[in-house]
Amino acid sequence: MVDLESEVPPLPPRYRFRDLLLGDQGWQNDDRVQVEFYMNENTFKERLKLFFIKNQRSSLRIRLFNFSLKLLSCLLYIIRVLLENPSQGNEWSHIFWVNRSLPLWGLQVLVALISLFETILLGYLSYKGNIWEQILRIPFILEIINAVPFIISIFWPSLRNLFVPVFLNCWLAKHALENMINDLHRAIQRTQSAMFNQVLILISTLLCLIFTCICGIQHLERIGKKLNLFDSLYFCIVTFSTVGFGDVTPETWSSKLFVVAMICVALVVLPIQFEQLAYLWMERQKSGGNYSRHRAQTEKHVVLCVSSLKIDLLMDFLNEFYAHPRLQDYYVVILCPTEMDVQVRRVLQIPMWSQRVIYLQGSALKDQDLLRAKMDDAEACFILSSRCEVDRTSSDHQTILRAWAVKDFAPNCPLYVQILKPENKFHIKFADHVVCEEEFKYAMLALNCVCPATSTLITLLVHTSRGQEGQQSPEQWQKTYGRCSGNEVYHITLEESTFFAEYEGKSFTYASFHAHKKFGVCLIGVRREDNKNILLNPGPRYIMNATDICFYINITKEENSAFKNQDQQKKSKVSRSFYHGPSRLPVHSIIASMGTVAIDLQDTSCRSASGPTLSLPAEGIKEVRRPSIAPVLEVADTSSIQTCDLLSDQSEDETTADEHVSSNLEYAKGYPPYSPYIGSSPTFCHLLHEKVPFCCLRLDKSCQHNYYEDAKAYGFKNKLIIVAAETAGNGLYNFIVPLRAYYRPKKELNPIVLLLDNPLDDLLRCGVTFAANMVVVDKESTMSAEEDYMADAKTIVNVQTLFRLFSSLSIITELTHPANMRFMQFRAKDCYSLALSKLEKKERERGSNLAFMFRLPFAAGRVFSISMLDTLLYQSFVKDYMISVTRLLLGLDTTPGSGFLCSMKITEDDLWIRTYARLYQKLCSSSGDIPIGIYRTESQKLTTSESQISISVEEWEDTKDCKEQGHHRGNHRNSTSSDQSDHPLLRRKSMQWARRLSRKGPKHSGKTAEKITQQRLNLYRRSERQELAELVKNRMKHLGLSTVGYDEMNDHQGTLSYILINPSPDTRLELNDVVYLIRPDPLAYLPNNEPSHKNSIQATGQESREETQL
Repeated sequence: MVDLESEVPPLPPRYRFRDLLLGDQGWQNDDRVQVEFYMNENTFKERLKLFFIKNQRSSLRIRLFNFSLKLLSCLLYIIRVLLENPSQGNEWSHIFWVNRSLPLWGLQVLVALISLFETILLGYLSYKGNIWEQILRIPFILEIINAVPFIISIFWPSLRNLFVPVFLNCWLAKHALENMINDLHRAIQRTQSAMFNQVLILISTLLCLIFTCICGIQHLERIGKKLNLFDSLYFCIVTFSTVGFGDVTPETWSSKLFVVAMICVALVVLPIQFEQLAYLWMERQKSGGNYSRHRAQTEKHVVLCVSSLKIDLLMDFLNEFYAHPRLQDYYVVILCPTEMDVQVRRVLQIPMWSQRVIYLQGSALKDQDLLRAKMDDAEACFILSSRCEVDRTSSDHQTILRAWAVKDFAPNCPLYVQILKPENKFHIKFADHVVCEEEFKYAMLALNCVCPATSTLITLLVHTSRGQEGQQSPEQWQKTYGRCSGNEVYHITLEESTFFAEYEGKSFTYASFHAHKKFGVCLIGVRREDNKNILLNPGPRYIMNATDICFYINITKEENSAFKNQDQQKKSKVSRSFYHGPSRLPVHSIIASMGTVAIDLQDTSCRSASGPTLSLPAEGIKEVRRPSIAPVLEVADTSSIQTCDLLSDQSEDETTADEHVSSNLEYAKGYPPYSPYIGSSPTFCHLLHEKVPFCCLRLDKSCQHNYYEDAKAYGFKNKLIIVAAETAGNGLYNFIVPLRAYYRPKKELNPIVLLLDNPLDDLLRCGVTFAANMVVVDKESTMSAEEDYMADAKTIVNVQTLFRLFSSLSIITELTHPANMRFMQFRAKDCYSLALSKLEKKERERGSNLAFMFRLPFAAGRVFSISMLDTLLYQSFVKDYMISVTRLLLGLDTTPGSGFLCSMKITEDDLWIRTYARLYQKLCSSSGDIPIGIYRTESQKLTTSESQISISVEEWEDTKDCKEQGHHRGNHRNSTSSDQSDHPLLRRKSMQWARRLSRKGPKHSGKTAEKITQQRLNLYRRSERQELAELVKNRMKHLGLSTVGYDEMNDHQGTLSYILINPSPDTRLELNDVVYLIRPDPLAYLPNNEPSHKNSIQATGQESREETQL
């Protein structure tokens, strides 16, 4: 083996670590030669080129010196003209010869020598083999014209007074200025905008033209009017401005020819400069320019990063962002990679937005674009995903990269990120606030099935509104609904609050009830000062502290409220005799809330999870006095609190012993064993003891374990919830979990059927005829369309088909665009819907952000748009707790000790409570629940005017004829239909006959015509329903399904539903009202001294809460 040390020589001393420590000893005795390498040839020419051209700093100094020389030569020419005495006569010799003093001549010769030497030297250094290229350059020719005559005059003294057009050096000065600016950019390693350079060139060109014209006219008029420099300046300005007064005009043909030449030059040069400037200006308008560093340091701004900016997205952001008073002085910088849309450009030109919104075309992945937006100085950065793309995962990937880029460039800038898919959420865990669209979408769809119109409730809570919508409407429900929609969630510290300060040391339920009774505010949650978790309705055991942060629902926040003392209220007692005292409640409500002599103790025993008990008192007491409600105690009586271990379901179901044993064998409670994606919040749920085989999950196919092929054969006790989706994505986990949460009673758990395709046969097999709810998820494959609003076309038509086939089915769906909600359950001739459409347009003209709220499907909770929740992300900039509160309400997060959203229905047995204030007291004193709103259903009153419904005599006659013919056919041929709509030819002939007859027919009153029109519409509608019902029944018989229970006539056309958020205390309860409740956590009532699951649940929940704080 060859010895490597003998083959490879050692490194020289300067490259060895030992010599770096011991010194450079022995280097002098080394016979090696040090070699220096140069990047350029080490010649005299290359060194000069490096100094004069290649080196930025030295080249900048040379060009600055050259620019100064040219300006000095022009200044010397002006001095020569001013010192010269005008000669008499009109000889041409005055054109070629001038009077030049000896000192002035010496200075001009010196400047000419230096300029010519520098020009020749630079030409030599830049020579590349073509001598004519250097000689025929315009700057070189001008230099020869201005410098060579002065150098010749040194050797030929008689030529010292020869005229030399030195004023042409202004063009050489302009050329030197351009080169100097370029070298300046290279020297400071910073690029100025092209707009600045082009403006500088344009100004210098214009100045050179004017200066050349001034000097040329002055010199040529030496044989004419003898104009001085000021007169020449006046003439040039008047001429170039196209004014042309005519008081100063050139006389000689030479000066006239010079003016013509200068005008031609100006007409050629200036348009070129202006065209380049206009092009750069248009390009800058497209890209948006830069956000000023000075403005970024003196003013506050936020950055909005989107992949494509649509007008709806922009207006939603601006309206919600600037709805808060303290954000009025903020600037919004939009960073978007695409060119500005025409509609967006038109909106941003409105003075209201043009002064506060700045559009920059650029990418968040480029540091230079982030620097243009001054991201490091921004108060926040909003990153929104494009939900209109077919590949939503790809859209999330782009959002993730944008978030990483912003975090890398500006680590201290708060990030507000919108993500589409929940499985991509853990990539942006570092963001301050994250809203996952599919999580919220599926959670709201699920809660809509158990708590009607939860989506409408959440949408109204997260929108900023003044509660002025619908106040101009003639209908009372629209006024009440619009006024209650102004309620939002606010926060305040207890010790600083007028609402809650007096309840320090009291229980939470006591503070919530009395604050609502006294001020009309609804206290829904608290947060300890040393804890970041929000607790919704922690229950009567929770004692309020002075440092607690209170979260409440009200029309406006307390800081903007005015309070009247009792003396002022007593003065207005006469005008408001119906109300009494500072609580502003009706007299009967005050008396009822105080109770009577017999006061029941607070019932804090184990509660039924299905709903609170609102039963009447005993019969003996009822005969003596009217029903009373127990008062809400300041501190809960812990001795009367019974433990209710919800894990064993001791009080959940009222079943027999055998049924109870079987139910316990079927269900267990715990956390789901598998999480579909990283970052999902663990939720305590109902689980099966054993995992069901996958083959048994196919509803339409039998297997070896069961032989059922349709939902009817399974014999489910509860009605079905059918989910029609395109794919079974991970987001469905957030749909199933709220419906299987531990606090839902087992007897109320609805079977869930996932329908991945929805032809009529599959709909009938999965039990659509007896389903409780049909949930239709927006189709991802149709979200990308050539026309934006057509993204919902497939979903809308499918829902309309279901609505026509199964009119009694409760359909819940989600759309991409809120404007498309008007097409849900569409009826072309429904006059009430047309009236609501007019109301929506009026509200939009008044500047409302909730103009769509009066649409009946949205008000009833049948449809919502997930884009409405974009405002949740915008509001979190001001209210950083809104995302956490919304997630708790929807059940996406489960904090130990925090309550959950549920509902109860007002029956006839509950109407003795009468008012919302008494209901509030009853719930707080008995079960500790906090009501937050009412879902009310009323009969639809068609109060339409004659202008909305007009009927002609021809239509009345046609209706009469249809009725008569239908009656005769019904008596003689029962198999045929009673409506002429099935016979187009017969109906057309009948209408023609009716029109001829109507010319002589009597005219009827408006009410009679309206009544007949309604009957006619009912007749047409009934026949169409009968035809559709016959189609469905025939198909069910063909599939071997039973048609029992199929109700083809029942629909919801005669009712309307709406939400009252935090209604006034004296609101009367009505039959079938659904009350939204925040119920305390049942696990919070487990005893602390017993070994139960609570401690492990709290530990696991706290750990998972910290890990998945998204």
